[in-house]
Amino acid sequence: MAEYRLETSWHPVEGSFGRLTFTLFNLSTEPLSGFSLAYTSETRVADKHLCNGGSLKRQLAHFHEFLPHEGLSVPPGGHWRFTVEGLTREPKHVTAGIKSAYLTLGGGRHVPVAFGDLILEGREGGAAPPLLPPGRVEEPYSLLPWPLSLGMKAGNLPIVLHPAAKTRPDAIKALCLVLELYQRLYPANNVPFSLSTVKGGRAIRFVTESSIAEFAYELRFTAHEVVLSSADAAGRQYGLISLAQLLHGARAEPEIFKFPSFGAIADQPRYGWRGCHLDVSRQFYPAADVMRLIDILAWNKLNIFHWHLTDDEAWRLEIKAYPALTEIGARRGPEEVLMPQLGDGAELRSGHYTQDDVRRIVAHAASLHVEVVPEIDIPGHSTATLLSLPELVDGQEAPDSYRSVQGYPNNALNPAVEFTYEFLGKVFDEMVTLFPSEYLHIGGDEVAQGSWLSSPLCKALMEREKLAGTAELQSYFLKRIKAMLSERGKKLAGWNEVSHGGGVDRDGTLLMAWEKPAVGIELAAEGYDVVMTPGQAYYLDMAQAEAWAEPGAAWAGYAPPEQTYAYEAEGELPEALQEKMRGIQACIWTENFVSHAYFNRLVFPRLAAVAEAAWTPLERKDWNRFAAIVRMWPIL
Repeated sequence: MAEYRLETSWHPVEGSFGRLTFTLFNLSTEPLSGFSLAYTSETRVADKHLCNGGSLKRQLAHFHEFLPHEGLSVPPGGHWRFTVEGLTREPKHVTAGIKSAYLTLGGGRHVPVAFGDLILEGREGGAAPPLLPPGRVEEPYSLLPWPLSLGMKAGNLPIVLHPAAKTRPDAIKALCLVLELYQRLYPANNVPFSLSTVKGGRAIRFVTESSIAEFAYELRFTAHEVVLSSADAAGRQYGLISLAQLLHGARAEPEIFKFPSFGAIADQPRYGWRGCHLDVSRQFYPAADVMRLIDILAWNKLNIFHWHLTDDEAWRLEIKAYPALTEIGARRGPEEVLMPQLGDGAELRSGHYTQDDVRRIVAHAASLHVEVVPEIDIPGHSTATLLSLPELVDGQEAPDSYRSVQGYPNNALNPAVEFTYEFLGKVFDEMVTLFPSEYLHIGGDEVAQGSWLSSPLCKALMEREKLAGTAELQSYFLKRIKAMLSERGKKLAGWNEVSHGGGVDRDGTLLMAWEKPAVGIELAAEGYDVVMTPGQAYYLDMAQAEAWAEPGAAWAGYAPPEQTYAYEAEGELPEALQEKMRGIQACIWTENFVSHAYFNRLVFPRLAAVAEAAWTPLERKDWNRFAAIVRMWPIL
């Protein structure tokens, strides 16, 4: 049992974002004095605040450290209580409270503190509704995403599917790959495929058909065999995954789902970019977790893994030219250069991907026809970078002129520091050897208005290049970055703010509209290729219901699975601009994802909902059918 425990509650206060009450219980056998309390929470205390019972010693982003009044001693079994009014936003959900806590005692020793949920006082929180209805199916086949066309008759369930006689080695290898994918996702289930002919099984005959579209496949079922036709390896894989899904559902829930004996499926993806993003900066995910997520993407026929490798909280990619990036920038803790953030307690937390890790992950994804698009977030969201390499900072800029984003002051690479480009050039040189992807994502989001304007070097740059304001400075910076990427054979992908201040050359640029759907229309009208990923529908860290008891973030409202499933990004675009829409993407931002249980609660089933929206035409979607099938789908 922990020797100390912290309980927190929030009470609404008219005219403000409410009041937090903290109560620290001393469960040890010794009096507690001469200490400070540190905690992390997405509910941040504002610069202007009122604290009764203590005082704020320091704060950075989600990290807070409070001191009791001088001379306070908490006896065994006693408690210390303090309140804070003056918050940066109103908490909306139970998970907006404490994410980690520790005490710093005399001598600098750090001791963990247990904690509970954020308790709502003074009003009703509402009941959390069911996230999925019971579901129902009109056609008894377990397929997600649902195919373009389907006409089949159910029949006997084969024991297993096996390759027909004289099947080519490449087709057998493709079958093995999907077989192993299934075994990783469902290790306790019977396998769907066998390489040997099995009595009571059914043969798969593979046909290469050049008239079939890229990434498409056709399945024809008879009593004796299944014919899988495709023009390419990706289409063949998608067909095999569909066969594995059909068998999986028919075995798991035979009273609902069947395996076809006659008929056909003709299928192809709706969009070319069917993506899922994962932020590994806020919370680190070991390579095994990343590869399992890629397995889940493949099972759902998603084809892009957008890997968010750097942010204010950490730099996670080994760069041999600059080892400090991970020696300093991938470590957070009470005694580290990077202070604890959400989920970090008294102990050091660290983690990064070696270049061998990256090669293994990229190869794993490629084998499943998933392209890994890496992101290093620049020029903003660069606190970990700047603390790792201080020579990137204009040393003449006065600290009191710093601008702040999400509680991080002066977190943007300086466009006028020439070392910035030398540094990024060496980073890109190493990245292009690791990632064969068409695009390299450079972020470009959330640079605070007013950044760099007090930097003497930037003032000189603005005068020399006739630039006005932060946005034009960023455009100057990103144009140079785009040229550097082009020299290395890469195209630029970024968030929608890349367009600010004049943006960059539209040719070879892909922007992701995240702030709201209307931004995607504006980007397309400006000539950019667009991936739609609005926070209001496709950010999987958002809470799934309005109720206080429902976990999740709240800045974009809440997004029930049905809303994520039903949202039609293409419907927002005028017909003349629809050719600029490359596809859609789910985003998993992990500030609050401090456990696998939390991850699974928020990401699923919404990830599969995005996958069906990316693959299946609007007129073929059916929420109740989706709900009946998705409960059998894998989670992390």
